Amino acid sequence: MSYTDTVRDRVRDRDLGVVVAGVVVAAALVGAPLFLGPVETSLLITMLLVAIFGTAFNLLYGYTGLLSFGHAMFLAVAAYATAKVFNVVGPLLGVEQLFGGASVLVTFALAVLIGVATATLLAIPVGYLSVQLEEIYFAMITLSFSMAVFVVLLQDITGQFAEILHLGETASELLATNGDDGLIISFRAMGEVDLFGWTFTFMNIDDYLAFYFVVLSAFAASMYALWRIIRSPFGRVCMAIRENPERARSLGIDVTRHSWATFVVSAAFTGLVGTMWAPLQSSVVPGIGHWTFSATPVLVTVIGGPYSFLGPTVGAFVYEYLRFTIDQYPALAARWQLVFGVILLAVVMFFENGVTGGIKRLWRRARDGLGSGDAVTGEVRGGREGE
Repeated sequence: MSYTDTVRDRVRDRDLGVVVAGVVVAAALVGAPLFLGPVETSLLITMLLVAIFGTAFNLLYGYTGLLSFGHAMFLAVAAYATAKVFNVVGPLLGVEQLFGGASVLVTFALAVLIGVATATLLAIPVGYLSVQLEEIYFAMITLSFSMAVFVVLLQDITGQFAEILHLGETASELLATNGDDGLIISFRAMGEVDLFGWTFTFMNIDDYLAFYFVVLSAFAASMYALWRIIRSPFGRVCMAIRENPERARSLGIDVTRHSWATFVVSAAFTGLVGTMWAPLQSSVVPGIGHWTFSATPVLVTVIGGPYSFLGPTVGAFVYEYLRFTIDQYPALAARWQLVFGVILLAVVMFFENGVTGGIKRLWRRARDGLGSGDAVTGEVRGGREGE
């Protein structure tokens, strides 16, 4: 057999393995909630949302080389906008009277659109100012913006502003964040759906099934969209900027403008997470805008592997499952930061490109045998993993 035939067979085997693995994972995600209780289903929803959060963040970090410590602000403003749509905008527009049994779905769709738009609009000026700086300075300015948004939410500055200017009761209700108490989403707004005679509960604490499939659909659509972006010429330019910004400039690439566009796209997907985070928690609080919450996508990306497209997804499942497991043991739960510190240290020291890098290394060892240099070192020919 020629070398070309050998390579072709390996590629075919690898592609077949990827397809089989994808089918198995998809079947597991579709069927899992049918066998899980409300607590486990809620955990799975959280995993999927954090996976989108991490992958959106990684478009900026792993593929463009920009480390943001402020991505939680986009999730937070989208979550607050979602709560306002359910509590204020929906009733104000008379959605329930107009759409009857489908009003919950219409309100949710409206909340998603407004939430994503709010996050995107915030990202435009924040991103423009942030990308004027590079490396640690970029990280610090995103951190500063995030803390500014957190303070606005915590101290209800927008609500106070509306009262000072006497903007009226409706405007005050729309702009108020209710300080550290946050906002509660009415479960009445998230209740029964009657669609063409088919009645089901969209979401409550005892039944997450319908909402789970909404989140799963959003996860699948987001992952596909982000994959296409990364594999497009736009994504290739992102990688060129990451590897060598000066060389990218010498090739005629407007690095600042492209980084800005990437920042806005990443924030939009993060906003999508916020629109679903709010109903999942049934409330929103200022803490989701704090810079420490921005560490979540950083952690899941590092754990999973920043140079693999599925790295943040793997990291999200590992991270949330470990958090859930640790919470079952009070002694560990009280020191969960220490536990995660040890886990993160182990991943960085012993896994090249996170957990996905370790899995790929083991796969190559099993496929090629220990005598293969690539299998032992975990090196990837032709660039970083996942590219």
